[in-house]
Amino acid sequence: MFTSKGPTLRELTVQALSSVERGYDLLAPKFDHTPFRTPDRFLDATAAALRARGPFGAGLDLCCGTGAGLGVLRELGAERVTGVDLSAGMLAEARAAHPAAELVRADALALPFRGAFDLAVSFGAFGHFLPEQRPRLFAGVYRALRPGGLFAFPVGAPPGPATPAYWAALGFDGAMRVRNALWRPPFVMYYRTWPLGPVRADLEAVGFEVSLTPLEAFGRRADNTPRCRLLLARRPAA
Repeated sequence: MFTSKGPTLRELTVQALSSVERGYDLLAPKFDHTPFRTPDRFLDATAAALRARGPFGAGLDLCCGTGAGLGVLRELGAERVTGVDLSAGMLAEARAAHPAAELVRADALALPFRGAFDLAVSFGAFGHFLPEQRPRLFAGVYRALRPGGLFAFPVGAPPGPATPAYWAALGFDGAMRVRNALWRPPFVMYYRTWPLGPVRADLEAVGFEVSLTPLEAFGRRADNTPRCRLLLARRPAA
């Protein structure tokens, strides 16, 4: 899972016992050599699904990390590209990879934008938000978009109980809850706190119009449902 350029077990342990911000500051120089970076196939599939929905003059990568989503925005033709993240270390890596992007250090729950973007994307960051924080997160994205603007992110089908992925996610979340009960500061990262139904309801509650489109590059399950879909939350134009 990790290359020789990735973090050592000791480095991962120190990160896991830190706050989210401090942990990612520590991990940032080696983050792109870990399995935590969003795979290119997700980025490419998202860009392909969004291409016909443009043009997008200004794009926001929410919780941009080292900047994987910034490349998607550039590929979609955005003339102004902005990334926002809480970690100064991750932003430093993003700045090195995307020197033309505007990078802002801010809490995603308190976005400093209003009516500024045509498109917002996010990849692999939502496990850092508790369910009760979703309305505040989504309200901030809604304000940051222009009327008619789009908030898009991939959503994988939940693994079934018969799969190793189901038990791995369940075990990870359980271990994280124990860690946060016993250790401060907390490190919020869970894999099972982003179910599609409640997420969609929270998006609609703040005013978004929500739809889903299959990402066919990931194929379909035995029941013919997509393995991955792109959630499209549009701020109404009126």
